[in-house]
Amino acid sequence: MRIVSTNFIPDRSRPGLTTTAIGAVDLQGAGGNWATVGGRSRGGRRVHRQREKRKGKSVGLRIGTLNVGTMTGKGRELADMMERRKVDILCVQETRWKGSKARSIGAGFKLFYYGVDSKRNGVGVVLKEEFVRNVLEVKRVSDRVMSLKLEIEGVMLNVVSGYAPQVGCELEEKERFWSELDEVMESIPTGERVVIGADFNGHVGEGNTGDEEVMGKFGVKERNLEGQMVVDFAKRMDMGVVNTYFQKREEHRVTYKSGGRRTQVDYILCRRGNLKEISDCKVVVGESVARQHRMVVCRMTLMVCKTKRSEIEKKTKWWKLKKEECCEEFRQKLRQALGGQVVLPDDWETTAEVIRETGRKVLGVSSGRRKEDKETWWWNEEVQDSIQKKRLAKKKWDMDRTEENRQEYKELQRRVKREVSKAKQKAYDELYTRLDTREGQKDLYRLARQRDRDGKDVQQRVRGVEARLRKVVEICEQQYGFMPRKSTTDAIFALRILMEKYRDGQRELHCVFVDLEKAYDRVPREELWYCMRKSGVAEKYVRVVQDMYERSRTVVRCAVGQTEEFNVEVGLHQGSALSPFLFAIVMDQLSEEVRQESPWTMMFADDIVICSESREQVEENLERWRFALERRGMKVSP
Repeated sequence: MRIVSTNFIPDRSRPGLTTTAIGAVDLQGAGGNWATVGGRSRGGRRVHRQREKRKGKSVGLRIGTLNVGTMTGKGRELADMMERRKVDILCVQETRWKGSKARSIGAGFKLFYYGVDSKRNGVGVVLKEEFVRNVLEVKRVSDRVMSLKLEIEGVMLNVVSGYAPQVGCELEEKERFWSELDEVMESIPTGERVVIGADFNGHVGEGNTGDEEVMGKFGVKERNLEGQMVVDFAKRMDMGVVNTYFQKREEHRVTYKSGGRRTQVDYILCRRGNLKEISDCKVVVGESVARQHRMVVCRMTLMVCKTKRSEIEKKTKWWKLKKEECCEEFRQKLRQALGGQVVLPDDWETTAEVIRETGRKVLGVSSGRRKEDKETWWWNEEVQDSIQKKRLAKKKWDMDRTEENRQEYKELQRRVKREVSKAKQKAYDELYTRLDTREGQKDLYRLARQRDRDGKDVQQRVRGVEARLRKVVEICEQQYGFMPRKSTTDAIFALRILMEKYRDGQRELHCVFVDLEKAYDRVPREELWYCMRKSGVAEKYVRVVQDMYERSRTVVRCAVGQTEEFNVEVGLHQGSALSPFLFAIVMDQLSEEVRQESPWTMMFADDIVICSESREQVEENLERWRFALERRGMKVSP
């Protein structure tokens, strides 16, 4: 993320920009908001700087759009281009990937995409690594329209990727596309930012007579029917066609080149009220990711609330304890730090801090930087060199369209495909060779985990083992009265100490963490009444609870409104103070036949920990739990 100055003044040396930042553009219809962009008007530059300083800091973003033609074999090259051109968010069209998920494409960039046919259409949005965790929602409307909602330091930003039907398509298909785009826009609250990056397959044309409120003068050639649809959409949604507001050479306005055709069909749009946040927009030339289309990039500045910048997290390299020499050195240093004591002190807070500090000194800490991409470890020097030559050949052909230059570019395209294929095959062969080793199996598991993690749209900060370990901390506090209010790291230390005791006694300890899927929502009502009666609850109280659940109805509120009421005939009431007690009764009865005494079985709400001294026994116990719960309507999460 790049932080730009709060008193940012656009470069007036650029063509088309005067002392009012975009004075060369006819903006009389923009509601007067542009008068303060340059800082000269309404009190001068000093007043403008003071106002910006009061507002808080700003975040600079580079947002682009590109029709890639196909994503097959281009993921890492696209990520490399975005990194080199410092693009944070990129809308892509014609991905031709079938599926509805997310995927890492290398260099920390992640692609969210949707497509129903591997031969046509498909849209997506690529995010830089630092924005992936900011994703709040992904809407995949069709293989021509999708949107992402991000929260960037308190500012809601919606990014929409669109791919309009070509000129020769049926009118019905075109109307369906614009209807879908209208629905997406109408579902976004008016107070949130919206940026649309799309291949609209239309020409809005040069000049803006009669349309000054939604576009500037700097389009290309004449407007056609499809271009008029873009202008009409901008008027309906009160948006501006960003490309057309900046005076550039024609080379930096043309987004599509094929043979002798030079047109403008790719556009970036934003709300008219936020046009003042756009300081530049132009076509990037000299790239070879797409054959015919060129990337359009705009620079946007978001005013955000002042927040403390988070420091890079540096983690202790606990994995080094797997090495016997490191483990022995750690034990010796820890004993010295504890004054030579064999038994740990009762003060857990002091002990935990000593363990952490000893670990940092003996094992070291990580740099906090991103690790090498597991998905693109094949990205070697030969591949990068071939792509660089292809890019230079594309630039040469753009400047001088001779047959010789064209053939050179096509040959380098084929060479890049061959180099990528060879590099991938070599990397997978090496992985297969190492599969018989322990390290090779770990590499495979890491790759599988990363693909699973990258396939999720919304990244959650606390998942899996961490969430369960927090439960274990609370269990230990309730059962044994130690480690109150400790973190997940402290729980790991406690479990490590517990396992050390078993290791010292040459005994194994195996634990399985079990989670129930949508536990509260899956409780069968008949099972609830049965478990209450079996637990000795008086019949009159059973009747009272039954009355509370009889004819229970609810509604669902969504972006387009509120649904009609419908009956709820399964599960416990969410948010009710009585529900945790009822759930505990159900779990107590359902697990009566398979539950063991603590610590071999530990339960906390819908989380269960099963322990045993042998792997076979713990797997057998897990199967017994699964059968006991699923035959009564509860489902164990895989």
